[in-house]
Amino acid sequence: MESDSKKPAKRYYRKRVELFRLIEKIKLWPSRTGVLHGIRSIERRGDTAVITTHCSRSFTANNSRNSRAARWLRNKLFIRTCSSCNIPDWKLDKYGSTRFHRSFGSQLESERTQQREWGKT
Repeated sequence: MESDSKKPAKRYYRKRVELFRLIEKIKLWPSRTGVLHGIRSIERRGDTAVITTHCSRSFTANNSRNSRAARWLRNKLFIRTCSSCNIPDWKLDKYGSTRFHRSFGSQLESERTQQREWGKT
């Protein structure tokens, strides 16, 4: 008999990964007021992107490794979750078990980039 309070597996990502790749994987966005939103869609436009949350708010963001949002995602800084976005508990548990390391973990590269690297001989 399995218990319902099963802990999610730890996931390891590189610390200095680009913001858009991290957001596409985690699907969460910390606002400036400390509210954690769920992301519905990301429309990339070069080094900027239009991000739409589940509460129908849209905004533009720059692709940066040092930005406030990237730091807050890595350090898991947020005050509360958005009541309109309805982020499920399993997603928050999964996000809480995620670890960021400087020299260990996935670099969140696209499959096309990985295939290109494997194709080099």
